[in-house]
Parts: sequence; C-alpha cells; structure tokens
Amino acid sequence: MSLPPLESRPCGGRYTDLVDAIGNTPLVELRRLSPKPGVRIWAKLESQNPTGSVKDRVAKALIEDAEERGLIKPGQTILEPTSGNTGIALAMICSRKGYRLKVVMPDNVTPERTQLLKMYGAEIVYSPGDQGSNGAVAMAVEMAAADASYYMPYQYGNAANPRAHYDGTAREILDELDGQVDAFVAGLGTGGTLMGHARRFKEELGDRVKIVAAEPMQGEPVQGLRSLDDGFIPPIIDLALLDRKIFVANRDAIVWTRKLLDEEGLFAGVSSGAIARVAHRIAGEMDEGNVVFIVCDDGWKYLSSGLYTLPVDEVEQLESTLWW
Repeated sequence: MSLPPLESRPCGGRYTDLVDAIGNTPLVELRRLSPKPGVRIWAKLESQNPTGSVKDRVAKALIEDAEERGLIKPGQTILEPTSGNTGIALAMICSRKGYRLKVVMPDNVTPERTQLLKMYGAEIVYSPGDQGSNGAVAMAVEMAAADASYYMPYQYGNAANPRAHYDGTAREILDELDGQVDAFVAGLGTGGTLMGHARRFKEELGDRVKIVAAEPMQGEPVQGLRSLDDGFIPPIIDLALLDRKIFVANRDAIVWTRKLLDEEGLFAGVSSGAIARVAHRIAGEMDEGNVVFIVCDDGWKYLSSGLYTLPVDEVEQLESTLWW
C-alpha cells in the first residue's frame, strides 16, 4: 500500500486564548524506526500542546463539559487525582478560567511536575508513592466524599475524557492519513486515549484497524501508564474495544525513549518510549500499512532522571528503582 505524499501544513493559527490553541498537533513519520519498507510508523505529537502533553485535550474537555452542565462556577475548587500531566493541564486551564485547583499526586513523581503545578498555582496533596496512581485516586475520592464543595471531574470515569479523542485526536489522524490507519497504539492509563480512538476508528474503518494497548508489566512503574493487574480498572475502559494488549517493561520504556531521541530527534517522555516499543513490534508483524502511536508528552518533566544525557550503554543498565 502506498499513499501520496502528504502536504506539510504550517503550524499554528490565531486564537483568542491559549486554551483554544489545544489540539491540531503534528503527525510525523518516523522512517528510521520502521522495520520494513512497506510499513510506515507515524507519531502523533501530543507533546506540542500548550502544556506539553495529550492531557491538555482531556483537561479542556473535562472543564468545558462541567461548565456546560452547570456543575462548576468561578472560584470553585476543582479536585483531581493525577500522576502529573492531567494536573498540569488542569492547572493551566483553571488559572485561565478562574477556578482553584487541588491535585492529589504520588509523592515520588519527578520534581519538574511539582514545579509546573506550583507555577500554575495548583495546590498539591501527596499520596504514598509506593501506591502509585491508584493511591492518589483512592485519596482523592475520600477527600471529595468528605467535602461537597469540591468538584472532581474524575478523568477515570468521565465520558468527556474519551470524547476529547473521539472528537479531536482520532478525527485529526483520519484526516491526516485519508482514513488509511491499520494499527493504532496508545498507553493504558486512564483509558481515555484508547477508548476514544477505538470507538472512532472502529466506526469508520471497522475491523481493518487494530487497537493495541501498551500495558506495563505488573509492578513495573512506567509513569503515566498502569497495569490492570494492580486491581483498578478505570470505569471508562471497555476491554472489548481492544484487539490486543502488549506488556512492556520499564527498561524497554527507558531504552525506547532514548531511541526516539537519538534516532528521530523526538524529546519525549518515558511512557511514549513504552508505546513506541509496542508500535515497533506491531509494525514488525505487518507487511505494509500505517501504524500510528501517541507521543503523550515531552521530556522536560523527566530531565532530573538523567535519562537523556547518559551514554546509551549506561541507560540500558539502569534499574527501575532509579526512576520513580
């Protein structure tokens, strides 16, 4: 299968507010990473959103949905559990719209995430790091139950989360590739990215497109992703929409994050490395076609890890305990 060359489009546009600039991110072909001439690997650069992650789309959808339904009013406090990116996106949007924000976040996230949240004026409540994002969810739910003044969008169970991708990211990918999508790979986190794309792609392309989840092995702490074996399945996830789940180790995520940087110049976060590893595996099983994966965020939030400057042979020897 071959596609006509795509016309590059100029970036940007003209917007009345930074929140309106969310979305319409670039789709870039990664030719050096493709294992076969007939297979094209495409990276959807969600790192190009205003706060540097795919969660800008979700945060915007969560807040605008609540506004439309009259669930929040100016000055109210928004409460949300997060591993970082959703909180950062919410913090920027809340600061623009006049809401206070309190986030519950594991205490072992990288310091850059804490700094970004404080920069946008968010209040942080830390949950035990060894409990991961599940611990943050449990603490936030308890806090919301104890104080009715909070509004918790709850990205894990809010239909506005996958809808942001159904109406936005998935539509953009279909337009950019003229509907020629053979496999789509995203990380298993809240489930919003996978579910939104799966519903849109399956409706328009049927079973010709395969929806693949990159899932961490149980006990492997790939930030931003979750293992369903840890006991919490977000309510918005419908496993029947997935064609495959492929396990990925933290070491794979680290090594492939460096591959994206060293071979393609992509400065991406660690979950994107995990997703790229799975996308490459899927591409290796195909003879031709388009594989699309999501670059969830940029690498600025992970600089303190040392991942991006260590020699490659030292990166491959790193233990996961060094990272989180």
